[in-house]
Amino acid sequence: MIRRRALLAAGVLAPLAAGTRSPWAQSPWKGHYAGGMKQRTVQFAGSDGTRLAGTLLLPLWSELQKVPGVVLIAGSGPTDRDGNNPLVPERVNLLKLIAERLAEAGIASLRYDKRGIGASTPRPTGSLEVQERFFAWDNFVGDVAAAHGELLRHDEIKPYATALLGHSEGGLLALAAAKALAANTMGARKLHGLVLAATPGRPLANIVRAQIARNAPSLLDAAERTMSTIMLTGHVPANLPREQQVLFPPYAGPFLQSALAFDPATALAGLDLACLILQGGADRQVVPMADVQPLIDALGQRAASGEAVVVPGVSHNLKLITWPTDPGFAGPLAPAVGDKLVVWLRPLLGA
Repeated sequence: MIRRRALLAAGVLAPLAAGTRSPWAQSPWKGHYAGGMKQRTVQFAGSDGTRLAGTLLLPLWSELQKVPGVVLIAGSGPTDRDGNNPLVPERVNLLKLIAERLAEAGIASLRYDKRGIGASTPRPTGSLEVQERFFAWDNFVGDVAAAHGELLRHDEIKPYATALLGHSEGGLLALAAAKALAANTMGARKLHGLVLAATPGRPLANIVRAQIARNAPSLLDAAERTMSTIMLTGHVPANLPREQQVLFPPYAGPFLQSALAFDPATALAGLDLACLILQGGADRQVVPMADVQPLIDALGQRAASGEAVVVPGVSHNLKLITWPTDPGFAGPLAPAVGDKLVVWLRPLLGA
């Protein structure tokens, strides 16, 4: 493997012209075998035995030979396996689009509904304590490891060529799970790569604080008190006003206690794993460069290969924006983002 120092490439990737197809989308058999993809619905046990439902998307040529595989991990909130969230007014489909782009390039992917969402085990209806246990941080991290295990279970997947790709908060879960997988998975089944897409490099408490200061400064003092209580006790204070409950759901205390304190840069610095940091230059949730620079600095502290790319004019959801206030929810995956994923993952995983 070629080892590279951390590289910040701001502006190096220009969007492709409409309709342009990457050469990576061609079949390695150059017409002797059909291109395309096939999908398989899967169910598997997550952490604590929770049933998780997902989609395994395979390039069609996996019928001839084993292919690399990537686990795709959704961001925060009730985001499903495709990257859609009922709180967002448009279909984002981010993870579905990434899965299809990877399959075109000969790379399989497994994406799944998080616990409590979609076809996975629904949120429990019992006591607050039961709900807190169900949504604990360690369970979400364990679910990522379980998804990696499910990926390896399928005969079409090269067990020695797998990676995790986490978007936003999913990148934090990928970092935490990668450490656990490195400690517990050895030999040919070892994880080989990590992609952090629109992932914050500062502790989540700092990110939330900055987002509130930008978007709702009048709530900042109250939110600070709430976060302090959560980090101290592991519980969300009772009877929060509705505007705070969106950020701090009553059942999320144990999850938030861990998530708010988790330091992604420290976690990355301790990983001996190839890593790509992929960031939209127009991201208004994880803001370049303040929120991303700690991860880039962590890349430079490691011996493992790493690269960081900031793509101009791309939103938090890795879509091209068309005007300054465009939230960047709808539309296709930014071509430069898809191409960078393929160019980086193919040689790493041997696709």
